[in-house]
Amino acid sequence: MKMTKLAPMLTVTNMEESIRFYRDLLGFECLSQMEGWAALRNGEVEIMIALPNAHLPFERPASTASFYFNPDNVDALWLQLKDKTTVVYPIENFHYGMREFAIRDNSGYLLHFGQRIEDPSQIPPPED
Repeated sequence: MKMTKLAPMLTVTNMEESIRFYRDLLGFECLSQMEGWAALRNGEVEIMIALPNAHLPFERPASTASFYFNPDNVDALWLQLKDKTTVVYPIENFHYGMREFAIRDNSGYLLHFGQRIEDPSQIPPPED
């Protein structure tokens, strides 16, 4: 069996606020919405958001996972987001060949954004 796609479903407490965050700040389009659930897409990336499920205990959004997005222009996205969101770490070049930054969404989920560094001279050496 081969998997063909992954669309994470994030539990949120405010649907409209979450739709606005992903639509207005990250450029997602709301594909479908019904009571307590929505599907959003930007390019090839699709996520779902949902209000808490009555079958599972829920206090607040929490996850040990994080979500890694590959935008086509990480620097432009950084400039667009840095003053409008909670920054976890600012944009930086990493020794593994990625230029990236991370923020928290309106529900507290950790979102990373990274783009491969094309110029090898811009890749810093690994830290000891």
